[in-house]
Amino acid sequence: MALSGFDDVDIDLPALRALLESDTFAAWVRALGLQLNHALPGEVELALPVTPQHVHGGGMLCGQSMMAAADTAMALAICTLTDGYRPMTTVQLQTSFLRPIAGDAGSARVTARVLRKGRNLVFGEIEVADPKGALAAHATTTYALL
Repeated sequence: MALSGFDDVDIDLPALRALLESDTFAAWVRALGLQLNHALPGEVELALPVTPQHVHGGGMLCGQSMMAAADTAMALAICTLTDGYRPMTTVQLQTSFLRPIAGDAGSARVTARVLRKGRNLVFGEIEVADPKGALAAHATTTYALL
């Protein structure tokens, strides 16, 4: 579902993909291997490959990787509403982990949605789902546009 009031926004998928791979994001975030699946105004879906570097000793996808992917997805979702990247910072990111994702799962789906974009603050929510679509983590976030 597109964010109300932004239906006429054109999404430049190649530009979003290039941004995701650029040094706008830290090298360790780029090393997550995130892939852009699709984007709508105020919404982005990424694939997070579940690889050995993201699996903790218990054999599950680690929460740190999920949170980094969630934060990155929201930054990109905001970019769909700001005509490309603009400086921003995470003010709050609260995550609830609902179920584990097995270390051999393939890819997790990370969907970020902007709930409200104000002049200086953006509020959103992010869902991380396992490959079968079961919700594994839910996050809410606030960003400051700089």
